[in-house]
Amino acid sequence: MKLLPASVAALALAVALPVFANATKDEAVAMVKKGIAFIGAHGADKAYAAITGKDKDFIKDDLYLVVYGLDGKVLAHGANQKLVGKDLIDATDVDGTYYVKDRVAMVKSKPAGAWQEYKFTNPVSKKIEPKVMYCEKQAETAVCGGIYK
Repeated sequence: MKLLPASVAALALAVALPVFANATKDEAVAMVKKGIAFIGAHGADKAYAAITGKDKDFIKDDLYLVVYGLDGKVLAHGANQKLVGKDLIDATDVDGTYYVKDRVAMVKSKPAGAWQEYKFTNPVSKKIEPKVMYCEKQAETAVCGGIYK
């Protein structure tokens, strides 16, 4: 009987905390394709505003879209609005990987889509975690969505 209050407290805490699931690779690919279609149908200005504004169609738990110009400039970012307009071509992760430079080169050589591994801060856990990012070339941009491992 002494464990009952602790069990009730643990259950109440579990119910009160939001539950976030890690997105899947299939969901990342689907979101990138949805973003590319939205950009094509509505134009860059409206699409980038929706992506950066965290439109529910472009963010799901830890999955969000990022759009880069092929020069490395952030055009839209679903997790961090402050990065929009910044040139991140020389940005590195904690291991020294030039993730934006590599991403831009990747979409130039594989415009139909490819995956990239690096480490980045998970917007849900707030911890640096291994991540894989799927990107496709759309006009003169890289449209990307990634999942945390």
